[in-house]
Amino acid sequence: MNTAVQIGKLRLKNPVMVASGTFGYGEEYAEFYDLGLLGAVVMKGISLKPREGNPPPRVYETPCGMLNAIGLQNVGLKEFIAKKLPFIRKFDTAAIANVLGNTPEEYVKLTMAMHEAGIDAVELNVSCPNVKKGGVAFCADNRVLGRLVDKVRRAVPEVVLIVKLSPNTGSIAASALACQEAGADAVSLVNTFTGMAIDAHTRRPVLANVTGGLSGPAIKPIALRMVWEAARAVKIPVIGMGGISTGLDAVEFMLAGASAVAVGTANFITPGAAPLVVRGIEEYMRQKGISEVGQLTGGLLVDDNADH
Repeated sequence: MNTAVQIGKLRLKNPVMVASGTFGYGEEYAEFYDLGLLGAVVMKGISLKPREGNPPPRVYETPCGMLNAIGLQNVGLKEFIAKKLPFIRKFDTAAIANVLGNTPEEYVKLTMAMHEAGIDAVELNVSCPNVKKGGVAFCADNRVLGRLVDKVRRAVPEVVLIVKLSPNTGSIAASALACQEAGADAVSLVNTFTGMAIDAHTRRPVLANVTGGLSGPAIKPIALRMVWEAARAVKIPVIGMGGISTGLDAVEFMLAGASAVAVGTANFITPGAAPLVVRGIEEYMRQKGISEVGQLTGGLLVDDNADH
């Protein structure tokens, strides 16, 4: 079986990666399994300077998922390149940096620095709902989103550029198309949905930030629909995520049009979730007699007369 997939110029040994913000920089999870089993590791979002994130409490378990309002806490660009990137380079897996900024210029600086440091791909985080500056604001207007992607692409034409899209704006298909037209190599979706939790006894929000991002199995049906819509709108690869816990979950996203998938919240529940997803995809391929994993992408059978 051939499980390799292509994301721009980047070839992955298999279509499974881990979602940014759910895997740290890989150090803790490396105690559980060989990270080389994965197609790629997408590391925690990085800003130019270190960030402390939002005050606690900032994580809350919900039925079939979780709310988080971490606020993009991270070590900053300098420490990431000096200490975090060398660690992940020990493993036979692609290293993808997730970067975030308050201005297009900051995204350019981060992307340029990551490319010079030898990162395999850069994912632009333009979709975090838990910060007051930057974040989802870049996804709110597709013209603004397109200008951001275009600016980064022109500044660093060689980098494999992925854009992580928000489900909290208008048409996900239109956002994906804006990224494609601006020169992105791929789009990844979805990031978390804005939600909240309330303590009825204290009459106060559970999270200090009041709202947070909802992830986990609860969002899977909506994420699947959005991946399907985005994949129908663009020709560049779509990386699907949102409630993936098993190989069959991943197959569903690929049938909806995803070329690759990312495991997120499941990493908190089962540290070895991502390699289990890899094995699950392989087992599905064996059962169905599929020799190329790319044959799954866009393989959804839909009645042409169905009302979409």
